[in-house]
Formats: sequence, C-alpha cells, structure tokens
Amino acid sequence: MRWPWKRTFSIAKGRNEVAGKRPQATVSTIYDPNGDGEVKYTAKNGDDCYELSHSLEMDMQSRYSAPKEAHWLLRRIYILTWIRSYDRTQAFADLIAGITLGLTIIPQSIAYAALAGLSSEYGLYSAFIGSIIYVFFGTIPQVSIGPTSLMAIMTLQFCADKPVQIVIVLAFLAGFVELLMGVFQLGFIVSFIPAPVTKAFTSGTAVIVVLAQMKSLLGIRLKKVASIENYFENIIMSDTILGITCLCLLLALRRLSQVQFKQDTPLTQRLKKVLWYISISRNALIVFFSGLMVYVWVHKSSLQAIPFALSSKVSSAMPSIQLPPFAFEHENRTYVFTDILHELGSGVILVPIVAVLANVAIAKAFVKDGKLDASQEMLTLGLCNLAGSFFSAMPTCGAFTRSAVSQASGVRTPMAGIYTGLIVLSALSILTPYFQYIPRASLAAVLIAAVVFMIDLTPIKELWRTNKKDFFSWTGSLVMCLIAGVEMGLLFGIVVSMICILLRLGNPRIEVTLKQCESNYYVHIVPQSDIFYTGVDMLRTEIVSACLLYRNDFPIVVQCSRFMQFDATFVEMLNAVSKELAKDNVVLVLQHMSLKQQQMLPVTSNIRFCNEDQELFPHESKQ
Repeated sequence: MRWPWKRTFSIAKGRNEVAGKRPQATVSTIYDPNGDGEVKYTAKNGDDCYELSHSLEMDMQSRYSAPKEAHWLLRRIYILTWIRSYDRTQAFADLIAGITLGLTIIPQSIAYAALAGLSSEYGLYSAFIGSIIYVFFGTIPQVSIGPTSLMAIMTLQFCADKPVQIVIVLAFLAGFVELLMGVFQLGFIVSFIPAPVTKAFTSGTAVIVVLAQMKSLLGIRLKKVASIENYFENIIMSDTILGITCLCLLLALRRLSQVQFKQDTPLTQRLKKVLWYISISRNALIVFFSGLMVYVWVHKSSLQAIPFALSSKVSSAMPSIQLPPFAFEHENRTYVFTDILHELGSGVILVPIVAVLANVAIAKAFVKDGKLDASQEMLTLGLCNLAGSFFSAMPTCGAFTRSAVSQASGVRTPMAGIYTGLIVLSALSILTPYFQYIPRASLAAVLIAAVVFMIDLTPIKELWRTNKKDFFSWTGSLVMCLIAGVEMGLLFGIVVSMICILLRLGNPRIEVTLKQCESNYYVHIVPQSDIFYTGVDMLRTEIVSACLLYRNDFPIVVQCSRFMQFDATFVEMLNAVSKELAKDNVVLVLQHMSLKQQQMLPVTSNIRFCNEDQELFPHESKQ
C-alpha cells in the first residue's frame, strides 16, 4: 500500500499571542511506513522533539559552520588577499623565481612569435603584459601568462598571410570572450571536452609545431614545397648542422636536471642546484650563444657572409599604448571591423575556448587545496589578452613548461610576474638590435625540443584495451588536427563526445533479473545508469519484454532511485505500463521512489510502493 505522506513539524502562531509567552505548537502526525500506521509522534510530545532537534541543529551549525566567504572585491582583485601578509622571505623566493622564469620566457616568446609568423617583438609584448596583469588578478602563483605554442598555432591557423593588425584584434576579441565567460561563469563548457580529446588535441598541436619547424631546422627557405624530392633538394647543410647541433644540446641539457650523485653532501647539493639552473636556462643559453656566434662572425666579415638564415630585423621594440586597430589600411585595402571578423571567422570563439581549456588545466595541476576559482582565472586571462591588445600583443594563455619552471624555482606568490615582466621589458629596450643575429635554425630547435615531449601516444594501447569509444574519439581528433587543423580536431572530438552522451541518454543500461524473496519470485528491473525523459521509452520496452519473457507470472519491481528530473513523461509512461499490466493481473512495484514522485502519480490499484526487498511481500514476512 502507499506510504502515508510525511509532514515536517510546523509552529502556528495565534493572532492574539501574548507577548513573552511561547506559542502553542501544532504538530502534524508522522507515520512510520514500516509500522502499519502506528503513531510515532503526536501533539503531546511534539514540543519536546522540536526543542531537542532545534538545539542539536544549532549546536552542529555552530561547530561545523562554513568559513565566511571573502568580499567580492577581494576575490576579484586577488592581490588584496595576500599582499598584507607578504614578507621578505616570500619576496626573495619570488625574485629568484621571476628571474629564472624571465630567462625561460624570452627565448620562448621569440620562438613562438616566429611560429605564429610574426617578428620577435610581438612575442615579447605578449610576455611582459601578461606576466604583470596576472600579478594583480591571478590566483595560482605557478601560472605564467604569455605566448605558447598552442596559441601560436591557433594564431597561424586564422591569421596566416594576413596583416599583423588582425592578430592584435584577435587578441582583443579573445580577451573579451574570455572575460564574458568569467563574468557569466561559463567554465562548465570546458567540462564537455573529455580527457582523450584534450590529449589528442595537445599531441596533434605538438606534431604540427614539429612539422612546421622542420623547414627552418633544415634551412629550407621556400614557402611552398612542390614535392618530397623538391623538399630534400632545398635542404641547406649549414642550417641543418646548426639546427641539429642545437637540438642535441637542448636534449642533453634537459637531462642535467635528472643527474643523480652517489653521495648526498653539501657540495653535491650545490652542484645539483647549478646543474638544475643550467638545465632550465637551456633555451636562453642556446639562443644567446648561437646569436653571439653570428654577431662575432658578422663583425669579422659581413652579414652577407653568414651561411645561416637569420631572424628578421627589429627596428624599434619598446611597447607603446594604443587602441587595437579596429580599422586600418594595408596594401591599398581598407579593413573595417566587419572585414576583420570575416577574416577571423570561427577563430573568435575557438581561440578563447582553447586558451581557457589550457589555462584551467594548468591551474588545476598546480592548485594547492583543490579549490580553484575557474571564473577568476577566466577573468584574469581575459584581462591579460585585453590589456595585451593595447600593447600590440598576440593571443596568450598559460604554459605548462613555464609553470613547472616556476614551481621548481620555489615561487611563493604571483608577485614573481613583476620581475619576469621587468626582465622582458629590459630585453625589449636593450636586446632589440641584436634579435636579427639569432639563427632561425636555433629557434626551430628550441621549439621542437619544447613540444616534442608533449606528443603522447600511450592512449593508443591504453584506450583500445579499456574503452573503444574513447580510442576512436582520440584517434579521430588527432587525425583531424593533422589533416584539417587544430580547431577542426577539437570540434570533432567535442561533437563525437556529445553524440555519445546523447546516445547514452536515449539508451540507458538496464539490468533485468528474476529474484526470489522468501517463497515468492519477482522480476527486478534495475537501471545501471541515470534515466532522464529521453530514456523512458527504453525502460518501457524493457518492462514489456520482461513480461513477455516470464509470461506475466511474476510482479514487476522497478528500481526508481536513478530516475532523474521526474516529469510528465515518466508519469505518462508509468500509467500506460500499469494499465497494460493490469490486463494480465500483474502488479507494478516502484521501489525507492520518493514521496514527491509518488504524489505525482494518480492513485492506481495496480501500482505499489516499497523501499527494501523485505517490504515486497509484507504478509509473508509477518507469518
């Protein structure tokens, strides 16, 4: 039989209540569903029960109350939460980390600018402004906002052979979209991109970077290569030797940080620290010494005598604040804002989504207490790109390699970004005339050495063994990245994952078994996954099939705890099924259905409710 409706205690006040006197309590009677209607609580003992429960509740709330949430201004301008306790120890640690990161980000920025098809200064513009803005709004000390291989590839994808002004407007639009995502707390969008798709996207991007830099590494100076034979015919040996030498040195220097000594003494500890600093500064060392070699060579002979392809000349690199070029002229053509939007196309949406995906993933990897304010990170990333567009920067986001360097350097707060930004600004003001001496082959080696370890092929064996759906999702995303571009690869993975989700919602897994309780048998139908209204028809089919299989000889028991968003579709299906079963005198028992859901169903003689299996046949248990 249907359970009586449970009601909670309520206090009713009279109109002519005397001041200072306790109002009389009106307590609804509560029944125990397993007690055959026996009264458990009445108006007589209701006051005592209320006072006891109320005092216990107040005591528990005082002991286990949640910490008070910080003011919204402190949560948004995050520097206000930690600057008051900033001390000398933290400042020194941040200084070391900031200088170390500056030596890492300068050669990376130059290389990533070249990867995006831009001159060196645009990478450095992106590096200094992102580092400084993150100090005031960022929440994770290890995160370093600046140019990355991922953003360089996305920029090249949408801005190749286009004026540099379009790149700057792309940075502004990406920042604006990221800012809106943070304001409206749309971080959940990232959750729709599964881990296999993210891994395939990262591996595909790394492969594209390696393939794109092979031309510079081997000295091929043709924009388009007609055939494989033509490719090998245009290899220049001097660039190839320099590029491969730099690549080998980078890989060897990378191993220095993993050197182990047999004895752990103060001398070996200092030596390990020196080797570690050399290892993390390997990019700067390679770029510096290769550029120094060319500089000395040029001054002893001439620029034309250099057998290497060099970076483009930078006339003036000091940043100046100016509005993003929403309208400009280029090669006798006038671009207005609508023309720029047409040129960028889907990049206006895909670039910020990819940037948010990368930035949130890095922040999750380094957050201490597991509490990540994803909305604040999106807001900060948006501000970095918006501010960067006023300094002619390219789109930026966090980089895992730089974050790992910051972590290993002992960073304590985001203040390290100030020192990193100052070092980048110093490079812009002092080193600008020397950028033209950096060989392209050495920059290509820096990029290849940085991303080659991002290529992860382990999912091929792992996913094939564990989950075929994820395997095909990973493989398809990787292939699409290499064939149609990174944005199509990401889109393909998202679409495939969404299709799988929709198929799962429409075809829930349902287990049908014949069980025995005491001397009675019943058909137990248990959903193995959550059932929404999209899976109601599938559930009805399973119930009907079970009745046909067991010749309508046993009652049907449906486990209802996984009914999600119980609505009119569920009610209509259960009514239809109960009517069909009533024709053959089969009872439909709904197990673990909440009282709220029970009340949505009309009273039907053919439907029963219960919680545990022992309640299915109460008369048998009493005997």
